[in-house]
Amino acid sequence: MVKDPNECCLEKKGEQTRKLNECMTPLHEKILGKFYFWSPGFGAALPASYMAILIERKSRRGLLTIYMANQATETLFRMAVARGAITPLRHGEVLLFCITAALFMFFFRCKDGLKGFTYSALKFIVGKEEIPTHSFSPEAAFSKTDRKIKHSEKVSQPMNILALTKKLMDKVCKHGPRHRCCKHYGDNCISYCIKGFIRMFSIGYLIQCCLRIPSTFRHLLTQPSRLFSLFYNKENFQLGAFLGSFVSIYKGTSCFLRWVRNLDDELHALVAGCLAGISMMFYKSTTISMYLVSKLVETVYFKGIEAGKVPYFPHADSIIYAISTSICFQAAVMEVQNLRPSYWKFLLRLTKGRFALMNRKVLDVFGTEASKNFKDFTPKLDPRYTVVPPELPLELS
Repeated sequence: MVKDPNECCLEKKGEQTRKLNECMTPLHEKILGKFYFWSPGFGAALPASYMAILIERKSRRGLLTIYMANQATETLFRMAVARGAITPLRHGEVLLFCITAALFMFFFRCKDGLKGFTYSALKFIVGKEEIPTHSFSPEAAFSKTDRKIKHSEKVSQPMNILALTKKLMDKVCKHGPRHRCCKHYGDNCISYCIKGFIRMFSIGYLIQCCLRIPSTFRHLLTQPSRLFSLFYNKENFQLGAFLGSFVSIYKGTSCFLRWVRNLDDELHALVAGCLAGISMMFYKSTTISMYLVSKLVETVYFKGIEAGKVPYFPHADSIIYAISTSICFQAAVMEVQNLRPSYWKFLLRLTKGRFALMNRKVLDVFGTEASKNFKDFTPKLDPRYTVVPPELPLELS
């Protein structure tokens, strides 16, 4: 099983939080004098996680904060659904992705809209042809490409099947409808969309294959048939279809709007990005949608600071990380069923299974069904350290 890169990054920080949390829990009980609903989870984790993040390098705090804010937001949503406060919307993650993609693509098309890794990632996915401004002249680039094609046609060389196929594809791609505002000078609009789909489908397929390689080769000697599942797996094609259709729909919609309106406008990105977001139907993922929402909020917040519209809060990342981690720990103690399964597995791996050894039956009085996933588990407790006689007393030698 391949570890989540973000969870690998969190392991060191989670270990520090766990150790501090173990100290804070009994300290809370001594200070407060009682055992409250929020004290074993949120109350103990809040100071522990805040002290832990202060030890972390400043360059990594932003990444950890976004990841934990994403986890906490999803956990709060699951809690609200469990309590009947919110009715989940069918294909809600797809709708959320459509809105987020529309705004991200709009910022991508705007001048100085996005910077850093986000800009580079979108440029890699949709291509530099969708960037409104270039450092070179479009006409010069087109004439340069045209001269290169004509020069290559004059050079006589023996034609094989590969060369004939390439020549045929070049003719099909270059001889077709292309609007004057479109910057894909080497292709017409149809081949431009098809090439975008093939490229990103291949990348998505290969990414999913690479993620499955460790788990496949671990069982290859005992189960050789697993090698076929590495290449012919449903998830491989789903991720490929998601990425490929996202790019092709975005490019196709952008070209169509340029033809209809006879101009290239940043607002086209809102429509194209929203329609391209429907591609998530091939690969539904709440994790991706929630992460992009968190990243979008961060982007809008920093743009607001640059514009002087939003105040800057010192140590905001540390505070958000501490609150988000506390929410997740509260769910891990009181209502594990509302925690993301991958994060619960991460906590079990981090604590070597000790997080599952809590006596959650006594927490059911708070009405959160704390023992819902632990019905068959009753811990053996030392009666010398319990208020009431335990169900399974520890046999003392």
